[in-house]
Amino acid sequence: MPIKPNIVILNTGCANLTSVEFALKRLGYTPVISDEPSVVKRADKVLLPGVGTAKAAMAELAGRNLISLVQSLTQPVLGICLGMQLLTSFSEETQGVALLDLIQAQTQLMKPNELPIPHCGWNTLSAHTNHPLFEGISKDAYFYFVHSYSVPVGEYTLATTEYGGAFSAAIAHDNFTGVQFHPERSGQAGAKLLKNFIEM
Repeated sequence: MPIKPNIVILNTGCANLTSVEFALKRLGYTPVISDEPSVVKRADKVLLPGVGTAKAAMAELAGRNLISLVQSLTQPVLGICLGMQLLTSFSEETQGVALLDLIQAQTQLMKPNELPIPHCGWNTLSAHTNHPLFEGISKDAYFYFVHSYSVPVGEYTLATTEYGGAFSAAIAHDNFTGVQFHPERSGQAGAKLLKNFIEM
C-alpha cells in the first residue's frame, strides 16, 4: 500500500481553508491545517490558500510568525488565489504592500478595459509550458476566478487567462507555484490540478 503524502494547509486564518481541506479529502488525502513550524517543515506538500486583502493576509502571517517560515520552505508549495499573489514581491493594494518575495513579480490592480472588477466567474486557461501541474487537464477546461488584483504575464508565468487582457493564471519559480483561480471550487479540472500538485 502506497504511503500517503504528508499534506499541510498553512493556517493563515483565511476563510477558504476548510474548502481546500474538503477538496483534498474528496481525493482521498488527509491534510492537516496548521501553523506550527515543526508540522509545516515536516510536510511533503504545503498549500497556501488566501482570500481577502494582501495587507490583512501579510499581517496575519506576521502575527503567526509565518513569514520567515514560508520563505524557508524547500518542499513544493502551492499558493491559491491571494495565496498566489502573496508569493510575489509587492502588491499595489492600499498604497503598496511588501509580500513574501519568493517569485520576482508584482501584483497589480486589474484594468480590464470596460469589464467590471472584481473578475468573478469561470474562464479557460492558455498554458504556456508543459508543467506537471496541468498534466491531463483539457485545454478547454474551466476554472473559477474571483479577484481584483492579478500578476502580469512574465517570465514566471505558467498559464494565462484573458479578461480584458491577459494575466497570469499560474506562476512558478523553484518549489513555489501559484494559481490565481480556486481549484477547490473548479470541479473536476480543479480536483485534477490539486491531485497533480500532490503527486508532483
